[in-house]
Amino acid sequence: MASPFCCTTLVLSYVSIALVVTIFPTFGTGFTRLATTSELEMEAKALLHLGWWSWHGNDTRGHCRWKGIACNKAGSITRIDCSWVAVSGSISPEIGALSSLKSLDLSHKGLTGELPQSLGKLTLLEKLDLSNNFINGSIPLDWGKMKSLKQLNLSGNQIRGPIPPTLGKLTNLEQLDLSFNQITGAIPREIGNLKNLSELYLSKNELNGWIPSSIFNLSRLSLFYLDSNLLEGPLPQEMENLKALRFLDLSNNKLIGPIPSQIGNCLVLEELYLSNNHITGSIPFEVFTCPPHTLDLSHNFIEGEIPHQFDNDLYFNILDLSHNNLTGMIPESLWASELNLSYNSLEGPIPENFSYRFSSDSFWGNKYLCGNLPDFSPCPSKSSNELKIVQIILPVLCFLAFLGLGVLLFLRSRAKDNIPEPNVTKNGDLFSILNFDGRIAFEDIIEATNDFDIRYCIGTGGYGSVYRAQLPSGKIIALKKLHRREAEVLAFDKSFKNEAKILSEIRHKNIVKLHGFCLHNRCMFLIYEYMARGSLFCVLAYDNEAMEMDWIKRVKIIKDTACALSYLHHDCHPPIVHRDISSNNILLNSNLEACVSDFGTARLIDPDSSNQTMLVGTYGYIAPELAYTMVVTEKCDVYSFGVLALEILMGKHPGELLVSLSASFSKNIMLSDILDPRLSLPSDRRVAKDIVFAATVAFACLRSNPKFRPTMKCASQEFLSRKRPVANRLQAISLLQLKEHDLYMDDEAKFQSQKSGEIVGLHASSST
Repeated sequence: MASPFCCTTLVLSYVSIALVVTIFPTFGTGFTRLATTSELEMEAKALLHLGWWSWHGNDTRGHCRWKGIACNKAGSITRIDCSWVAVSGSISPEIGALSSLKSLDLSHKGLTGELPQSLGKLTLLEKLDLSNNFINGSIPLDWGKMKSLKQLNLSGNQIRGPIPPTLGKLTNLEQLDLSFNQITGAIPREIGNLKNLSELYLSKNELNGWIPSSIFNLSRLSLFYLDSNLLEGPLPQEMENLKALRFLDLSNNKLIGPIPSQIGNCLVLEELYLSNNHITGSIPFEVFTCPPHTLDLSHNFIEGEIPHQFDNDLYFNILDLSHNNLTGMIPESLWASELNLSYNSLEGPIPENFSYRFSSDSFWGNKYLCGNLPDFSPCPSKSSNELKIVQIILPVLCFLAFLGLGVLLFLRSRAKDNIPEPNVTKNGDLFSILNFDGRIAFEDIIEATNDFDIRYCIGTGGYGSVYRAQLPSGKIIALKKLHRREAEVLAFDKSFKNEAKILSEIRHKNIVKLHGFCLHNRCMFLIYEYMARGSLFCVLAYDNEAMEMDWIKRVKIIKDTACALSYLHHDCHPPIVHRDISSNNILLNSNLEACVSDFGTARLIDPDSSNQTMLVGTYGYIAPELAYTMVVTEKCDVYSFGVLALEILMGKHPGELLVSLSASFSKNIMLSDILDPRLSLPSDRRVAKDIVFAATVAFACLRSNPKFRPTMKCASQEFLSRKRPVANRLQAISLLQLKEHDLYMDDEAKFQSQKSGEIVGLHASSST
């Protein structure tokens, strides 16, 4: 007979000490469970057929005297100690015959195979730990029968499939850890039945859908990890029900909407992580009234000021608000051991007590901050009379200038801003009409969204929320609804009507289709083609989706976006400038094909006007000249397109690379060094050429002088041609070569750029 294969730790009923069990591969060829066999005989036969004591032959009468085995007076196995053999193989189904097991710990044993369904028979089992192995397959439905289970740990394996709803029957469960697996699907609402649950770990999986509200009825929940999944929808307002919550991690998901103020009612909350989502709105005052020790809201779209005016200083161990759109001054009452406020739009002086406690990195990327730190300008003296005069007079002059400009623009554009009267048909087919006034299929819209219930919300924009709706015909549409409070704001109302007007007059396969709109006072919404994969930003943010978007798809997205912008700039009369090209406003369908969206800030270019405008757009994509000239031209979109193209190739926003464009590039930085590391470099030479070409276009669009940028028509035409820069290897092409390429420049532009030093004159050859 072969010698034993594996063993691990067990704790059996009737004993309180840790015991050891060996788990072997299944030998099931000669094992037959007879209905007439007694329970004790079944336990003995299970030991025999597992193979751990195979040298005893078929005689099981003396199994209680076998090495490592102990039994109680009734002869039931209470202890198995196989620490003397190595561990390998899979968990055999025969383990289900050991009905007295109370604790089974097989963690860190290198086990393989699938989870045995027979474990569901262990109704006395209180602890099951199979963590950190190589187990695959799915969680069996029968495991819902282990009613005594208090701890279930399957983390660190290769488990696939959904979480079975039957786990909701384990009402004695106190700890559930399914993290670091490949579990898919939605979180079953039955998890909310686990009333005794204090620790829930579901991080590092591929869970999608909304967080079920039933989870927030778990009043004993203390540790809650949901980070690094694909979860969507808004942050639940029911968070305040988690009275015992000390740790909450929802980072690295696709969660949208504002931070609910109710989270301030979680009085014992110590650590809160909401980073890398799509959270909007401002930071609720309530979050800072009883702040957690650690607060991470970084890499979102949070606006407004940092809450201030508290009676006492606010102290955090860690406070990270970086990579948002925060404005205003840094409150002096803010204290933290570790602080990161970088990449916002904060202004004014850095508090003096911060200057000696934190480095410049904590504040980098805030254009209007000043202070006594390296890389920051010193703040002007507060006692300067000249400064006081400027501070008083300049806002007044700016207000008068913008007031006069606004009146002038209003008078000139009044006739143009009128939306045409909607065409009404009686067939009730929403998709057969363009201008939809709300009388046709209005009830279908209300029913499909349950009167715009938040459960159907899939995103929030600059002036409304987006809902997914399935009509009675089966067709799926997206609805952008202007909230009533936003409808009362003139700027939002104008942006809403502006988008309806522009999209109702343009047709292009790479511009999101407007099927209709409703402009009733009671309810205002736009009806769009539904884009199943959401925004380009979301796809790039998650490894699985980003890797699905290979180099061919990425280059095609760049090309299609260029064609859409060329249409807006050169085929529409008057031309249309989008003004907010970013990865959030490029939507992808189920085939990862791109459409430009969100035309609320788009502007018709009037050749007879100065085209002055308020500064709009997304931070990190705005053309540098727009910040100080306030004059909008097509070249503003060209710059934003250049940022977007680099973002697609790099897999992330170019960030600091944009800052270095104004400086001289190192010849040692290669194109291959900045490409998205999640994708392998292409082996197909044609694909490599396309990547080089797309990068060349991107750098041409990012030239600091807008005169030297190509037009989008020129860029799109070049994409459609067969000419590509010659590239032996991607690793051999430097960023310096790409930056100095004179593609798209006519002779006069080349002369001026060489004269100004913008382009040195390196030329990459091309071939058909």
